[in-house]
Amino acid sequence: MARYTGADCKRCRREKTKLFLKGAKCDSPKCPIEIRPYPPGEHGRNRPKESEYLLQVREKQKARRIYGVLEKQFGNYYEEAARTRGKTGEALLQILETRLDNIVYRAGFAKSRDMARQLVRHGHILVNGKRVDIPSYRVKENDIAEVAAKSQNLTPFIVAKAEAGDRTPPAWIEVIPDKMRVLVHSLPVRAQIDTLVQEQLIVEYYSK
Repeated sequence: MARYTGADCKRCRREKTKLFLKGAKCDSPKCPIEIRPYPPGEHGRNRPKESEYLLQVREKQKARRIYGVLEKQFGNYYEEAARTRGKTGEALLQILETRLDNIVYRAGFAKSRDMARQLVRHGHILVNGKRVDIPSYRVKENDIAEVAAKSQNLTPFIVAKAEAGDRTPPAWIEVIPDKMRVLVHSLPVRAQIDTLVQEQLIVEYYSK
């Protein structure tokens, strides 16, 4: 399975903004973007010529990195979104938000999406009572995702239960911390997604 194995903080520095890929470290003074707020590499401090195409590429890369999706998979998501009715950009964000690893992260069961992806892969998450170990699995309206009973005694989930309430979940899901359970009431609309990306730029990039 292909996956990114480089330094997460370099991705934040490349996009010149926090993508919150490292959990608590992103909120601490040790966050590298606080110390070196410029892109990595020998020419990181140089100012590249701003162009419309560059803005579109950077916005696409930012969204892809926030959700931890590789290039080919992101392109497939865009093609799927383009086939749906309504605005393509909003449909794309809805697809990304309903991934199982994102649900685990949004519910506060993991410090980052990378951690949530690992928890799913290791078989700790059930969807409607069945074990699902595919991070890209898409939840649907009225689905129930929860931590398996045998896994709730593991340290990450004990910590998550103790810190319940520190992170406000989005309005389209309901989190029951005592049972480590998430109820998906509806699919998210754009107003309920707080990801700071300009999806129209992504649409323009793929529309060329």
